[in-house]
Amino acid sequence: MTTRTATAKHADDEVFDFNLNAVQAEVELKPFRFLWGEDNQRFTLKHAEDLDVWQLMARADGGDVGAVLSVLETGLGKEEWEAFKKIPMPQYKMKALFEAYKQHCGMGESGASSGS
Repeated sequence: MTTRTATAKHADDEVFDFNLNAVQAEVELKPFRFLWGEDNQRFTLKHAEDLDVWQLMARADGGDVGAVLSVLETGLGKEEWEAFKKIPMPQYKMKALFEAYKQHCGMGESGASSGS
């Protein structure tokens, strides 16, 4: 029995089963902006649907904490992530931030109030 490898090249005019390039987001991927710290520093977190899945999967085995950290690090980008980590964060504020972010991205409970 021979094994198949994924190294075979296909001609551009060959039939394909799915064009991933044509897929568009079903919702507007509006970023989530929030203020934090004594200086009211503004942070911008990419919409959850716009995050790089490869970066998220790198921390997939870290449970809920790893998932939250991965979303924040990926969504804020390197520069904002470093600035964000420098400000001490009580757990209750992190919980409120992530709940508001989930609501913004359409992942929260439909009956919950965002307070804004």
